[in-house]
Amino acid sequence: MYTQYQTNYIESAAGETIIVGPVEYVVTFEGTHNGDKETSPENTFVMIGITAKNISEEKTVISGGQFYIVDEKDQKHEAVFGEFSAKDLHYEGLDPGKPIERTTQFDIPFDEESQYKIIIRPQKEQSTVDTALICLTNCG
Repeated sequence: MYTQYQTNYIESAAGETIIVGPVEYVVTFEGTHNGDKETSPENTFVMIGITAKNISEEKTVISGGQFYIVDEKDQKHEAVFGEFSAKDLHYEGLDPGKPIERTTQFDIPFDEESQYKIIIRPQKEQSTVDTALICLTNCG
């Protein structure tokens, strides 16, 4: 029997540790950029830093597809993949107890005065209903 689970949002602010499934995350605001020769944004790339640590006993994965940015109009935007830094997150295995540091970015009309939030969804195989909601900018 399949049961539909209600998403459980866990809220925090950038720079704070938050746990989704077997992974402990710290997300930071890394500024904006205009891409590179291969990929330029329609608007502005907003970059985040991601530290991810597997706190379980078994290997797990993380991917850029788990991350979304939410603007003041509550619109969700998916991450944009590229090679903007040596640490750009695509799809990655996470060994127990070994943290990794990655970045990803979102193409949005960025306004310095607005509040933005990051959503981190679990991978399907991580079987948790927890979803992180992290205030990124102008949280006060």
